[in-house]
Amino acid sequence: MSPYVPAPRRTKIVVPVLTAIVAIAIFVVDTLTPLDIAVAVLYVAVVLLAVDFAGYSGILAIAAACAALTITSFVLTHDFTSDTGAILRCFVSLAAIAITALLAARNQLAVAALREQADLLDLTHDTVFVRDRNDVIKYWNRAAEDLYGWSSDEAVGQPAATLLKKIFPVPYPTIVEELERERRWEGEIVHTCRDGRPVTVSSRWSLQRDSQGRLAAVLETNTDITAQRAAEDKLDRTRSELAHLSRIATMGELTASIAHEVNQPLAAIVANGEAGLRWLGRAAPDLGETKKSIEAMLRNAQRASDVVRRLRALSAKSTPAHAMLDLAAVAEETAQLVERELRVQGVRLLADLPTGLPPVEGDRVQLQQVLLNLLLNAIQALGAMPPERRTISVRVHRGERESLGDAILVTVEDTGAGIAEADLARLFDAFFTTRSDGMGMGLSISRSIVEAHGGRIEAGNRPDGGATFRVCLPVAGSAA
Repeated sequence: MSPYVPAPRRTKIVVPVLTAIVAIAIFVVDTLTPLDIAVAVLYVAVVLLAVDFAGYSGILAIAAACAALTITSFVLTHDFTSDTGAILRCFVSLAAIAITALLAARNQLAVAALREQADLLDLTHDTVFVRDRNDVIKYWNRAAEDLYGWSSDEAVGQPAATLLKKIFPVPYPTIVEELERERRWEGEIVHTCRDGRPVTVSSRWSLQRDSQGRLAAVLETNTDITAQRAAEDKLDRTRSELAHLSRIATMGELTASIAHEVNQPLAAIVANGEAGLRWLGRAAPDLGETKKSIEAMLRNAQRASDVVRRLRALSAKSTPAHAMLDLAAVAEETAQLVERELRVQGVRLLADLPTGLPPVEGDRVQLQQVLLNLLLNAIQALGAMPPERRTISVRVHRGERESLGDAILVTVEDTGAGIAEADLARLFDAFFTTRSDGMGMGLSISRSIVEAHGGRIEAGNRPDGGATFRVCLPVAGSAA
């Protein structure tokens, strides 16, 4: 029997009875038949049968009983003047019983030690089970019974993948290949419980090989993270709600710009339409000029459409959609949204937006929200500065960052008063603001967005005055 598998109930009754019957049969044959052979050697079978149900002391007791039966049978059928052969056969039988008992008892001690170690696995809250090379379950701890709903007797002997209806994060052959190469594997798997309830577990596999180097068994330890994943999903939804509210608030600050950006192309459309009508109203219609007016109308209509499209994207309440993005292009589109604020405030924008940079993976609207927040903050920071010192620079470039590796960096700098040293540590905290009319959510939400993209956002002061904000995002496909 495996030390991991408890003996079936029927074994606890059938095997002891069978052992007693065999012992009695050997005694009867040894006592009542005139065979000149060491019949009592067969008591070795009785000792071996006892291994399945008796402990260390029980095996020694059964061996002693077999020895007693051997001596009793010898006394009943021989006297001490018997020939040397009968005495030798008796001693051989006793020696065989004693040696077998000692070996069986020592093996039972080892099995008991293994069972004690296996019992320790019942103390953990993690599910633990052992599978052989055919994925058949050989051990199933108490936590597995509690989580999945099957008892050890029901689970042992079942194929694990079939029983639990496993859903793997990658193709199963890929997992097996890594397991055989590294002798371990970790990942998240979805299991199905007995009641049909799915659970997400953080699974850790360890490989055991046999003497020939082949896969012998896999120890699988699983931690239930279903509640954790549900909490993270809820947090993501809350973060998206806050980001959406922040975008709406930001658009409120851009009301004048929005009206200007829409009215300007609409006014141009009206002017070109009236001009076209005048060209057509002549005694000899000028179709060439009319065509130019219509083309100008179409260009301005497209311009107005682009403004509305960008605003709708910012205001839309949708789940993040990650795609490959050119961060320089995203920065350029965002700068277009604040063109009027820049003109009204007399702020000069210096943009270094090179083409051909590697893409990043992210949500366009969310990243635009981050950059828009940084640009608006920079514009507001320059309000108290003299007109000649109102400059904002936006630079997108490639660089290395610790913990990110190959990254794309977006730097937004202004020539304002900078950030007080006491405020730098709290700058990205929720509800912290240095503005009397601020909510203190913009930078906090920006940080959560950037971190959700696997990046980070930094803030500091320029040596010659002003603030610096830097968004760092890993290049798509690069290893951190």
